[in-house]
Amino acid sequence: MALNDTFHYRDGQLYADDVSVLAIAQQVGTPVYIYSLKQALGNLHRIRDAYTRAGLNVHLHYSMKANANLMLLRAFVQAGAGLDAVSGGEIYRATAAGAAPQNIVFAGVGKSPEEIYNAVERGIGWFNVENVAELQFIQQAAEALDHEHVQVALRLNPEVSASTHRHIATGHGGAKFGLTADVIRDVLAHQYKYPRLTFAGLHIHIGSQLGETTATREAVVKALDLIAPYKDIRTLNIGGGMPATYQTGQVLPSFEDFANELAPLLKDYIVLLEPGRAIIADAGILVGRMLYVKEQAGQTYYISDTSMTELIRPALYEAVHEVVPLQQSDKPTKIIQLAGPVCETTDMLAHDIALPEMNTHDYLALLTAGAYGMVMASNYNARPRPPEVVIAENGQSWMVARPRETWDDLIRSEVEALNHP
Repeated sequence: MALNDTFHYRDGQLYADDVSVLAIAQQVGTPVYIYSLKQALGNLHRIRDAYTRAGLNVHLHYSMKANANLMLLRAFVQAGAGLDAVSGGEIYRATAAGAAPQNIVFAGVGKSPEEIYNAVERGIGWFNVENVAELQFIQQAAEALDHEHVQVALRLNPEVSASTHRHIATGHGGAKFGLTADVIRDVLAHQYKYPRLTFAGLHIHIGSQLGETTATREAVVKALDLIAPYKDIRTLNIGGGMPATYQTGQVLPSFEDFANELAPLLKDYIVLLEPGRAIIADAGILVGRMLYVKEQAGQTYYISDTSMTELIRPALYEAVHEVVPLQQSDKPTKIIQLAGPVCETTDMLAHDIALPEMNTHDYLALLTAGAYGMVMASNYNARPRPPEVVIAENGQSWMVARPRETWDDLIRSEVEALNHP
């Protein structure tokens, strides 16, 4: 099972660090996300150390889209990380978490003029630019706000196919992301059109959950060849993409594998990293409770109170999360289908998995659920979003970092509109 030092069995019960997961679930209810700050910060330090030991001048910006819980963000900022945002809302969250504007990177293929103006006004450190017209919006905002130098990195689409799921590959020629090499050459040849912009870097990101390092190396080589004539461009943002272990027995490249593969190429550059999943995925679990057991069409369905509204990855990406009971059992296992209560055929959290016999009110956990879980949660079927619990770095205390939504929360703004037409 994809358990780790953080999520492990002790005396037959699942623990998160030194805290009983069952105790948390019984106190705050289910579904509930539980994050280990100790594991997340450990991952952050291991990534940064791997690239530093490889001899690289590295600056790490945590990718907020993976998990934007404010308590986690504040801890990452306090640990010296910058933040990578892909919307005005994420920039707002970043500053609320205490991030200095100059340590925020603003990425995204569809930044609105209003978001750009807001980011320039705040003094954001970097814009990762993916559209030529975006440059004009940044220039106009800089002029309006009298900002002399706005730092820009052009995102290259290197036309490299990554070893990952087709829905999270971003560097191939058919993806919506980035600019072609020809477009970037033309922009750099006409920098005078944008006197308030400083073209200081290049950005690449070929996809998430990368299964090998060679495609990243190929993309970096293309990026370096492209900027070779421009001696003032000394920063290369290589994005994220480093994988997390979702299944027992998966053989994946380590942080050191990526760092050592790229170090000979990047030793003369400032390197920006934007990991998200690699930091938070295995630091989180989603805990649910059994509602029903159903035998139908020759299959056994375990129907839980946890659904695609809490964790959409299996429905969206065909993602696999290992599932474990909170209490170990000596009962024989059987092959089951783990379903949620939402009125959609795709509301299936796991297919054909082996679990011991379970009954109503038994608890289970979906592992490696810290990334792309709560940030993609919805209120479909009028389901309140779950609480988020963070276990302190000492591994012994915990608190609710975000409370469970209520039915009143779901309709509050609409009730106000009804009462004040």
